[in-house]
Amino acid sequence: MRDRLIRDHTVTVPLDWSSPDDGRTLEVFAREVAHVDRPEAPVLVFLQGGPGGKGPRPMPGGDWIDEALKTHRLLLLDQRGTGRSTRVERASIAGMGGDEAAAYIRLFRAEQIIADLEHIRREEFGGIRWQTLGQSYGGFLTLTYLSFHPEALSASYVTGGLTATDPDPVEIYRRTLPRVATKTAEFYRRYPQDADTIARVVEVVENDDVRLPSGDRLSARRLQTLGIDFGMKPGFERLHWLFDEAFSRPGRLSDAFLAAVDDATQYWGNPLYALLQEEIYADGPGATAWAAQRVRDERGGLPATDGPMPFTGEMFFPWMFDEIASLRPFRDAAHALAAADDHPRLYDRAQLARNEVPVAAAMYYDDMYVDFHQAEETARFVPNTHLWVTNEYEHDGLRQDPRIIRALIDRVVAEGGPL
Repeated sequence: MRDRLIRDHTVTVPLDWSSPDDGRTLEVFAREVAHVDRPEAPVLVFLQGGPGGKGPRPMPGGDWIDEALKTHRLLLLDQRGTGRSTRVERASIAGMGGDEAAAYIRLFRAEQIIADLEHIRREEFGGIRWQTLGQSYGGFLTLTYLSFHPEALSASYVTGGLTATDPDPVEIYRRTLPRVATKTAEFYRRYPQDADTIARVVEVVENDDVRLPSGDRLSARRLQTLGIDFGMKPGFERLHWLFDEAFSRPGRLSDAFLAAVDDATQYWGNPLYALLQEEIYADGPGATAWAAQRVRDERGGLPATDGPMPFTGEMFFPWMFDEIASLRPFRDAAHALAAADDHPRLYDRAQLARNEVPVAAAMYYDDMYVDFHQAEETARFVPNTHLWVTNEYEHDGLRQDPRIIRALIDRVVAEGGPL
């Protein structure tokens, strides 16, 4: 990567931007990456998906970062709570009760992340107007940024992340749970032989005390959560090959399989992904109250599929904070978060309705995580939003094909360019 210039930025910011003088602070880290021939190119801020995801680390090899560097320099943010920024982990809430821990964790929501970026823009980049690229949850952050600091943005690009600007978590899961059922049926059609293998695995874990390397007991409902990967392009194949090596001999699950399941269902490195999964839809008054569990219950469990065991998707249930070692320390906080009903606003719909910042968004018609129809509604609601709809990609299209970012940049240029 000798053709890249890399500069690290670490800033100290208030823990709570609504009370900036209370003395509590944390560090936020961002990495600036530029091509050696274009050190002063326009800044493109990458808003990572998640929640709870750190910024990508530059690697050699023709990915979307290389494509973006042809015209921009990048700012790769480790959102507060992740990566080299002050992290949220078990030690962060040690000694706190559930309510106190929940109050702390709520300070890692979108409105605080955007305030961090505004501080970086002013203090590290001289207050320049910059562009953003939001992948998945990064698209949610984009809408928050457009709501409260549109003056900071000259253009925004979104991949798989246009969400409702008046989100209702129950409605979100009513839309996405059937999509998981569709993906599950598709998986079993592609790999019909896996139905029997999975049934035999379920029989073992239901009849025996099967322990994962973490010490957790493996349950059938934990196996179901592996379906979270179905929304990615290689998701079916990853799960197929995982179950291909499930048994070391008849009736005994292999150590390799158990280690892989443990790794895929733990959240040591990103507990915020689980803790804030419903909080990202909490816009103003009203408790999320374990919305995914409520929707699952109102449907009488999981929708039927062509296979014997249905899977779940990007949703978290109360039992996970009892059964999963990496989430257990956050159990009381998770229940307090679900009960909280006094959330700050994520979006300013009045501001979004008069948006002047050009937005180009790629939405994937078959996306399992972000409902396409709600994305359409948002694109119609937010002026100057240009929506590209495709079924060529899954949710990870940006990772799979760097041409996506170029198409979005070109679309804004064709419409008159950034502000």
